[in-house]
Amino acid sequence: MPSQWPPVSYESWSETCDTLHAHTQLLGKLAVALAPPEPELQHAALRLTPRGWETDPMPAPNGSGALAFALDLHGHEAVVEHSDASASRIALTPDRPVGEVAREVLGAARTVGGDFEINPTPQEVSWTVPLDQDDQHRRYDPDAVSSYFAAATQAALVLAAFRAPYRGRSTPVNAWWGSFDLAVSLFSGAPAEPPSDDFIMRNAMDAQEVAVGWWPGDQRYGGAAFYSYAHPAPEGFADGALSPPQAQWHAELGEYILDWDDVRSSPDPHGTALEFARSAFRHACVVCEWDPGLLDSAEGAPPPVR
Repeated sequence: MPSQWPPVSYESWSETCDTLHAHTQLLGKLAVALAPPEPELQHAALRLTPRGWETDPMPAPNGSGALAFALDLHGHEAVVEHSDASASRIALTPDRPVGEVAREVLGAARTVGGDFEINPTPQEVSWTVPLDQDDQHRRYDPDAVSSYFAAATQAALVLAAFRAPYRGRSTPVNAWWGSFDLAVSLFSGAPAEPPSDDFIMRNAMDAQEVAVGWWPGDQRYGGAAFYSYAHPAPEGFADGALSPPQAQWHAELGEYILDWDDVRSSPDPHGTALEFARSAFRHACVVCEWDPGLLDSAEGAPPPVR
């Protein structure tokens, strides 16, 4: 069993990481095709559960009930489930190509849920081969996936604790399949101009927000890290002194970063990561001139259950 706060280096598992990322893209494409649309593309977000990456229940196209899809990172299977209790399990190992898995998942879903189409073109990644034709990504190391999942679980618990007391509108802990990260967004209630006319940007970033998240690293940034950004970010946003002191502004990424290794090596990793999240939000609220009451609520305690 991996450590609860294991090391996560993209270079050490890059091939498996990209394969797992591609599998999550298939789940995301299913959510886009089947879930009722929501603001900020929330219907397309996935969830990190004690089993792995999962969709919410979604209406079956034939009206027979609900469909849900998962990547079981304990059993290392893709799962297609119907509310009638039927389920199909498709093995991810030994090193099965993404395209082969995708075709089986889609076939199982159509058998129980009726006919539908997805857009199989991957998004926000360096490769372009459609998911159901992808024979390039096939490396799948279960031990590396287990270590990633242990780290991601701890990161998700930090993000959930950070957003819990906030009195404004916020998202749950989203598992984003485009950028392969976990994130929560806290909103001020004000609209915002999207940073570009790109489909994702104009739909996902039309409200003032502060995001805090975690990702396992990629080709741009080789190690796992927590991050935070504000949208829109005014002049001076990059000049903050966050805590803990290891937190830094990364100009290329346009985000504040706290390396995973700095978190996991601290005496209290959960507390250290939570300190970063709260510090980043505090700085953003001040610089972006948010309602001070919203900041106070984020630093308070969740309301009591009566």
